[in-house]
Amino acid sequence: MPEPSSPQPPFPADATLADAGEFGLIGALTGLFEQGEHVLVGPGDDAAVLRIRNGHVVVSTDLMVEGRHFRRDWASAEDVGHRAAAQNLSDINAMGGRAHSLTVGLAAPADLPAQWALDFARGFAAECALVGASVVGGDVTRADQVVIAVTVLGACTQSPVLRSGAAPGDVVAMCGRQGWAAGGLAVLGRGFRSPRVLVEAYRRPQPPYDAGTIAAEAGASAMIDISDGLVADAGHLAEESGVAIDVRRSAFEVPEPLHAVGAALGADPIQFILGGGDDHALLATFPSDRVPDGWLVVGAVAEGEGVTVDGTAYDGPAGWVHF
Repeated sequence: MPEPSSPQPPFPADATLADAGEFGLIGALTGLFEQGEHVLVGPGDDAAVLRIRNGHVVVSTDLMVEGRHFRRDWASAEDVGHRAAAQNLSDINAMGGRAHSLTVGLAAPADLPAQWALDFARGFAAECALVGASVVGGDVTRADQVVIAVTVLGACTQSPVLRSGAAPGDVVAMCGRQGWAAGGLAVLGRGFRSPRVLVEAYRRPQPPYDAGTIAAEAGASAMIDISDGLVADAGHLAEESGVAIDVRRSAFEVPEPLHAVGAALGADPIQFILGGGDDHALLATFPSDRVPDGWLVVGAVAEGEGVTVDGTAYDGPAGWVHF
């Protein structure tokens, strides 16, 4: 029997966004996004229509700007798609929910290869598939640089876990790898591509997508995803809850690749764990007898305010600063 033919590419290999046109691009992108059973009306109308059976609706929006949040010479279009989806899916995870629907806005120069947009969409769709979420709409327009705007919707079948519920006597625990993406970013920033495992961690984070719901069901009192930095995001929990949080260095086992990068750069590798973001691990507070399996206790909550490390102010990089 003859081999099945490959799908015909929607555009010539050298086509730009200007060649594809707005509606040609939208049509090609739409075809890459499968729809879940909760989608009553998907891309193509003025708005999507979704079916929500029970629980709470949770919504978040995030932006990625070329040159600030990603560089095309550091990550492929598919990598950028994975990263853009992951940071939004993780926000719903941090509420104790599960993402189900997303919309994507893409602004880009007219001479951007159309293939870049298609590869971005494939990476985005692949990451969404990890949680069973659907891309239900979006928009494209022209800009001087690539800007990606994503809105994500999800559902919590129990009360969402906020940042404001931590109480003195709780423990602080983390789930997911932490510091790997920061190590990869440090490597890329100096023109290197190894250790490869860290570079790949930066390009394609691996959030613990099941951990948010598990934490909520176990009785987490507050939770956040570590997108900016562990110390910085612990500070958000402390501020919103009106408590003090102390993080213990000894709780963390520094992996060998971070030791290697630290030695090469003359830096203490613990700084990647304490100050790094983009791995999208979860940080939560729990009553001491309710920490789920798979979570690492890394600190404690007390009366007071602010964040300390081993009982003293932390003078290293605490996390990403947007302005």
